[in-house]
Amino acid sequence: MKVTDFDNIISSERLTLIDFYATWCGACRAMDPTLDRIALAMSDVVTLVRVDTSAISSIPLVRRYNIVAVPTLILFRRGEVLWRESGILSFSHLLEVIHRQQMRMY
Repeated sequence: MKVTDFDNIISSERLTLIDFYATWCGACRAMDPTLDRIALAMSDVVTLVRVDTSAISSIPLVRRYNIVAVPTLILFRRGEVLWRESGILSFSHLLEVIHRQQMRMY
């Protein structure tokens, strides 16, 4: 993903959940069903974007956000990091994080 495209996406008024993953990462693959559920259940609230940290084009983003573990999830609004966590996370935990940030919008 190009950095300019990424910056445009995270600058949205809408919540944006970025999944920094790697194709070789077992924990990342384990998170796929949970992230798919979040994308489906919260499609009216949050945009899910996946960034493959193994891709050469992602290196500037990996450096910018100091991604040292995958999966790393970062929630943005208007370009601001609202929340960040690494590892395997449950659907209910992600739902709670998104709802909490959604409430802060109002």
